[in-house]
Amino acid sequence: MFMDYLKEIEGKQVHDPLEAKMAAIPTMVPGPIIVGAGPSGLATAACLKEKGIPSLILERENCIASLWELKTYDRLRLHLPKQFCELPLMPFPASFPTYPTKQQFLSYLKDYANRFELNPVFNSTVVSAQFDHRSALWRVKTIGFKMKEESCCVEYVSHWLIVATGENAEEIVPQIEGMNGFEGKIVHTSSYKTGELFRGKKVLVVGCGNSGMEVCLDLCNYNALPSLVVRDSVHVLPQEMLGRSTFGLSMWLLKWLPVCLVDQFLLVASRLTLGDTSQLGLTRPELGPLQLKNISGKTPVLDVGTLAKIKSGDIKVCKAIKRLKQQEVEFIDGKVEFFDAIVLATGYKSNVMSWLKETNMFCKKDGMPRRPFPNGWKGECGLYAVGFTQRGLLGASLDAKKIAEDIEQKLES
Repeated sequence: MFMDYLKEIEGKQVHDPLEAKMAAIPTMVPGPIIVGAGPSGLATAACLKEKGIPSLILERENCIASLWELKTYDRLRLHLPKQFCELPLMPFPASFPTYPTKQQFLSYLKDYANRFELNPVFNSTVVSAQFDHRSALWRVKTIGFKMKEESCCVEYVSHWLIVATGENAEEIVPQIEGMNGFEGKIVHTSSYKTGELFRGKKVLVVGCGNSGMEVCLDLCNYNALPSLVVRDSVHVLPQEMLGRSTFGLSMWLLKWLPVCLVDQFLLVASRLTLGDTSQLGLTRPELGPLQLKNISGKTPVLDVGTLAKIKSGDIKVCKAIKRLKQQEVEFIDGKVEFFDAIVLATGYKSNVMSWLKETNMFCKKDGMPRRPFPNGWKGECGLYAVGFTQRGLLGASLDAKKIAEDIEQKLES
């Protein structure tokens, strides 16, 4: 079957320039092809390796966990306790704090890759992945760089394809009226490292999720003057309750109580701990934090000190933006203010549909699995997804184990 496939490729190379640029003979991968060397891809490769199944990891950047390595701010820590963020088969070091720093998490991932001898093919961007029904193989075409300006096109084929590029593959940059004419600096949080560059400057942070809140706090620590755009309702919870992590306490309560009762408990405890956030311009959604997470994937904000800065007036809360001018921002309530810079904490999105030539498993609109958690990890014809659960590292680890078990069963049958 593979030899018939090679003959077909040879014929296509004569007529198709893209096919002609590919290596003369496609590389047959004995195990699954994993696209993405982030935590999700590494976890899946490790689970497969433990079962004696080899895999090939393709990574567009020059390092593992490129989102963490290249696109996160310096003060970032895991928002959940380490026991909820560890990858399969290897816990965090006991010496690590409850909430490991960015650098500690990266060192953990590098140790993880070394322990399981995971060696991704770096600087290898997947431009197309398509299932060939005649050969019953996945064709994965990549472009990489051997030297500074010499591109290298390679095609890999395998019976299995695991999409591990995740929910955060590309920045979401909103189009705001007057954006091109704004004379100040506009950066996405993917390019923000520290508030050092913004000392003494008025900075508008757009987005009130965990990143937006934490960037505001970081700016305060560097004596900048931050304001926070809050366009939608948001749940803000204390990071810890009753001496335990809010997340851990929630998971424990869910063993005994329905979601609606756990939500009521979280809201009452938050009101006692944080006060009425609506008085600060942070109105809560009608649905409770856990119900909202289950339905929409929207994560509640875990406060690490930002609310205290809002209460003290060090961080101002603003309505949604109407338009930008040369050095000013006009808000929907009619207020106009001068700002030196704008930080877009507007999140990320999946990029799967830009390269995966399949629409049954993934939705064209948002590049997320059509089937909701916990059933979105498996598609048809040997296609899998990991890191799309909207449940962080814990969800990715669960899917990695399921994928490895499923492939092992197929090999044994």
